[in-house]
Order: sequence, then C-alpha cells, then structure tokens
Amino acid sequence: MRTQGGISCALCLMCVAAARSADPIPDLITPRQLEHTGFQQSGSIGPKFDLQTDFVMAYGIGPSMEDRLSQWKQAGYVLHLMTGVSWGAYQDYLEGAFDGRNHWDEAQVAADGSQILHGATKPYMVPSVAFSQYLEGGVKRAIDHGVVGVHLEEPEFWARAGFSEAFKREWQIYYNEPWQRPDSSVDAQYRASKLKYYLYRRTLDRLCSSMKEYALVRHNRPVRFYVPTHSLLNYTQWRIVSPESALIDLPGVDGYIAQVWTGTARTPNTYAGRTAERTLETAYLEYGIMQELTRGTGRRMWFLHDPIEDNPRHDWGDYRANYIRTLVASLLHHDVWRYEVSPWPKRVFQERYPANSPDATRIGGDYATTLAVVFNQLRDMRQPSVDYGGGTQPIGVFLADSAMFQRADPAFSEGLADSPDDDSRQTRDEIHSLSSFYGLTLPLIKHGVPVRPVQLDNVLRVPGYLDDYRVLVLSYEFMKPLQPGVHLALARWVEAGGTLIYVGADTDPFHAVREWWNQSGRSYSSPSQHLFECLGMPLAPDAGEFECRKGRAIVRRKHPSYYSRSETNAEEFRRVVRGAVESGGGDWEERNYLRLRRGPYVIAAVLDEAVSNDPLVMRGAFLDLLDPHLSVCREVTVRPGEQAWLLDLQAVSSKDPLLLAAAGRVEAWNCDGRRLTYQISTPEGIRASTRIRLSSAPARITVDGSPCQDVQWDEASRTVLLRHDGRPAGVEVSVELQPSS
Repeated sequence: MRTQGGISCALCLMCVAAARSADPIPDLITPRQLEHTGFQQSGSIGPKFDLQTDFVMAYGIGPSMEDRLSQWKQAGYVLHLMTGVSWGAYQDYLEGAFDGRNHWDEAQVAADGSQILHGATKPYMVPSVAFSQYLEGGVKRAIDHGVVGVHLEEPEFWARAGFSEAFKREWQIYYNEPWQRPDSSVDAQYRASKLKYYLYRRTLDRLCSSMKEYALVRHNRPVRFYVPTHSLLNYTQWRIVSPESALIDLPGVDGYIAQVWTGTARTPNTYAGRTAERTLETAYLEYGIMQELTRGTGRRMWFLHDPIEDNPRHDWGDYRANYIRTLVASLLHHDVWRYEVSPWPKRVFQERYPANSPDATRIGGDYATTLAVVFNQLRDMRQPSVDYGGGTQPIGVFLADSAMFQRADPAFSEGLADSPDDDSRQTRDEIHSLSSFYGLTLPLIKHGVPVRPVQLDNVLRVPGYLDDYRVLVLSYEFMKPLQPGVHLALARWVEAGGTLIYVGADTDPFHAVREWWNQSGRSYSSPSQHLFECLGMPLAPDAGEFECRKGRAIVRRKHPSYYSRSETNAEEFRRVVRGAVESGGGDWEERNYLRLRRGPYVIAAVLDEAVSNDPLVMRGAFLDLLDPHLSVCREVTVRPGEQAWLLDLQAVSSKDPLLLAAAGRVEAWNCDGRRLTYQISTPEGIRASTRIRLSSAPARITVDGSPCQDVQWDEASRTVLLRHDGRPAGVEVSVELQPSS
C-alpha cells in the first residue's frame, strides 16, 4: 500500500492508527510512512539492492545527491539523507574552496603528530564552527529536495587525539587556559575527553537547530534529525569519545540509529579467564545500552544489523552465523521495533567473499532469501505483549558516558595491578579489554540472567527511569558520575526498596581528576563517598550490607575486573547478585538460555560457557523465520551457541487467508472469498518464499499469470508455501481458493 498523491502522510498515519485494533497478527502489509525499516546506500539505485524497506538513507552530500534522491523517490521510498559528521568526502572544505581557507589543521592528530584518517584523504575532524557551517550547505540542498529525515553519522573523536592546532584553540576557548598535552596526566586526559564530548554536542546542536528552522522558514514543513552512532559500550572499548546520551538534551535531535553489527560485537572480551569473541553476548549488551539511551525519552531508535561486516576477509558461513547472532541479540530488547536492515546492501548482494580469495563467491540463494524474509518481518516487531517466560527479573548494570573519558594514555600506565592476584586493581590488559564492565555482566548473562546496561546519565533526565529495577550494580572504577544529583536520585530509589550493589576498591587514578566531588569546597576522595553519604552510610565503608530505610546497599571492595579472571570469581559475583535478588523477594533462576516472547514471536539464544550444555527444546507449531523455506516445525531444538526466531502459529489471528511471512514486500492484498491476489516486490535475483495460512488447500496458484511451479501444502498447519523468482517492480500472485463446503 502506497500513499496516493494529494493525501498527506499525517492523514495516512491517522487512518493507520484508527485501524490498529483490527490489524492481523502478524501484520506485514503496512505503509512505508511508518518508517519501521530502512537502509543506507551511496551511489545510484540498483535492482539487486532495492530492498523494499520503508525508507532509504541516500548517503553523502556530493554533487550527485539530488539525482540519487530522485531515483529513490521514484522507486517509492520515504526519503532520508545520511552524511558523516566527523569525516567524509569533504575535500572542497579541506582545500579551501568553501571559504578560501585551508582547513587541514582541523584534522584530528595523535601524540606522534600523525593525522588520524578514515581513508587516505578523509581525516577525522575537530568539529569547528566553520565545519558545521559547511555541512549546513549540503543539508539545505537535501531539505530542498524533499527529505524528511537527516542522519548525521558517527560524531567520533578518538581518545588518542587532541594534538592538532584546532584542538589547542578549542581548549583555550573552552577552559580559558593554555592547552595541556592530554597524555601528560590523568586529569589532562579526562579534561581533553570532556572537551571532545562537548565539541560534537555543539556541532550537532548548531546543525539540527538551524536546519530545522531553515525547513520551516523555507518550506513550511518539519524535518527530523537523527544520529547514527556506535554503542557507548563499543566506543568505550574502541577508545572513541562521542556525545552519546548528551544528545538527548538537544531539542533538535529526534533520535538515533544503534550502529551495532558483527564488526563491533565480535570485539574480544574476557569471561572466566578466557579472552574470546562472544558476538551474541556483546551484541546483547550493545543493543541493551542503546535501548536504554532512549527508553522513556520519546526519541526514536533504530537498531542496525549488517548481513556481512566491514572486514571483507570472512566467508559467507561466518557472515551468516554472526549476523544471526546480532539479529537475535537485538530482538531480545523489546522496547525498540525500528531497524536499519543493512548498511551498504550493494556490497552484500553484489560483492564476492572472502575478498582476494580464489574461492570468493557471491551471496548464496538461501542466505539471500533468508535476508529478504528478515527485512520484511522486522516491520512487525512493535508488539505490546512481552513475556520472558519466568526466570530472574532483569538486573541493571550502570554504564556512563564518562567511561569514554578514561581510554587513552596515561590511563594504561597508572594505577595498575602489580600482579593478576591483586583484587583491588586492574591489569593493563584488563583496561584494554574493558574487563571492569564485562566482569559485572558476562557472569550473569552466561547463566541466563537477563542483564540490562543502564545509562547512568539518564537517571536525572527521565522521570521514573529506575522504576523497572529491583537490583542495580554500580562501579566507579571505570567511569565517573558527571553530576552529583545522580546520587540523590539513586538514594531515593534505594530508600524506596531497591538494592544497590557497589563494586570497587576506589583505586582508579581517575578519582583524582578535577571534578565536582573535589571542587568548590567538596573534598571527597572519590565520587562513591558522596554516594555513600547520600545513603546515610560511612564515607568509606568496608565490604558489607547496609540498610537504607526500605532498601539496601551492598558494598564489595574488589575491582570489577576481578570477576572476569576465573569461573570461581564469576561464581562469587553471581552469589552476591543472587543474595540481593532473593533478599528483595525476587526469584532467581540460572539457565543456559535467553528467551523472549514478543506477541506471536519467540526469540531464543542458547549460550555456551554456561550453566549446562543442554539444548532448549520448544514444542508446538512454529514457523522458522531463519529458514529460507519457512518450515513449519512441531519441535524446535536450539543447541548451545545457536539461536532461533520463530513465529508461533498458535498465537496468530484466526481469520484466513493470513500472510505469515514473505521474502518480499507484499502490497495490494485482496481477497473476495474466491480468489486471493497480491503483489510482492523483492530485490532482483531473490527466490521469494511466502507462507500463507488458508482454510483449505488452494485450487490453483499463478505468478504473473503462469502456474507457480513450487507449491507445498501443509495440512496440519493449513499453510501453503510458494516459491518463485521476484523483482523490484513486483510480481502479481493469484491464489484460487477452494469453494467453501
């Protein structure tokens, strides 16, 4: 269904909202104006990567932008624009064509004097006022050409940067003092990161506010602005500074895209003394902190998936396995139902992998069909009914933006443990791998306890932000609170009945940076002392448990990295959390899987390195959405290291015919009682699989007027599977129904 000319998007959406109560389950025939799914692509449209999502993000503000936008509009997409806000093909700005001044001095520079580049001629920028003015020109052209959404991608400042002339100028302006080498002290590094954090916040504030005004003045219509960004967890581990949660304070920013994919999620971490890739678990935490970024704020969030990744040297088996892990990890977070289904789909559907290998091949037909099913089914994930199936209530583990401020020298050389037996400090390797955070999360996830990373900075922003939690875990050994008011909010939550577990010996050298807890008459040696004071506890309590009116605080005087060093240490941490849960009247259950029901959908992941190696067996009637043949299963077995995304056929609408799943966008669905007709559109080269429930076996099925050659009827489920070639322009399918008896 496409909006006809002359009918406004607002009217279309009002009609959709009015009809929600009558929507089928699943609901796969939806208007593009909902903008549930999209993708980004540079260059012209191509039939092999015409993905049939709701919107497209045409990438880049170069001279071909208007032509590319026109092509995508002609193909029926809602128009968005994406462009880099920290790097891009901006040679006209760098070389002086924009304003007559060479701007190469604004490139980010490392301590050795080298420029930090995203390709040979694309430096990461120190975002000056002039740079934001330059970007405005391209954004204005996009607005003039009709885009409704603008995505300003990846505001990234490397933690190891801070040595350019432009940064020195900004230091002088911001701190009103001469520049200091960021690597000269932990205080200088922390202050340098705070400045980097501010500079991209300033740039996005200027851009979004001025361009929204431009759209209203020039065209009398609103334009929305979003920030595609890696997760706070990934930026911290990769040592990049970005404004992250600070953007929520900007009225011009309407939301984010969570740029989580195999390339971020396969970053190794340490559990039980073993360092390895843990794509499912890491992606689960990354998507989790991104969900928390907007939860309760009213801002939009899209979760990104990538069917391959930036590294072209893997094979298709690796790409598919890790894609499924990240996909399922994202689906386990039910507060988000919008998705960027692929960045750069041209490289997915046209390139050969592994790159530079004699065995390189293009994507296989089955994987391509599975992707097409997923891309379309993701439009149906706004499901109000959610069920974890018992088990432990989610445990919150805090993460703050300031974790990014402690990720460059001298952070890796000061305050280190002399030996791995020191339980009060972390080793250099543990700092690099962020074991302080993973030591508080992986021991729980690996035993099937759902963990939600909680955005500490949002405690003051969002009323009732902590109300869903009974147990929260906090450490200031790898991050710091940016405002003292956070502790007042935490104290109120504890006193109302919550349990706060504080982990840390307070040995982190960054406790001594010039910040609110030791300035303006305050003399706390660490921010935790102010927290404990707010809780009515001693300033420097020993390990133990403390009553705080209706709630409790549990203090463990060990560095959180300690819990990553062995299975024994991990079990020690689990006992602490279990005690907190059970003392608060909660249920504690350890299992080797994570499982969630969202409406008719069942999402499950069985973990390795877990409490057992047993498979998860689910019985009923399920449609396997990750199978290119959309198999109907009476029993599904998920083994350790495997994942599943199923449609429960016992939880769908009773009315027939019912579209259950399709490897393409279905439109013009019509049934007159004798015949069902519809149009299905796919990228070129996709073998379209469609499963439909009918009252009885169909009498005849045609595709573009010819008999469909691949039809399978399943009597037990009363569903038909038809498979045929697809194309972007769409094919017409006609299903002749059996007469009613």
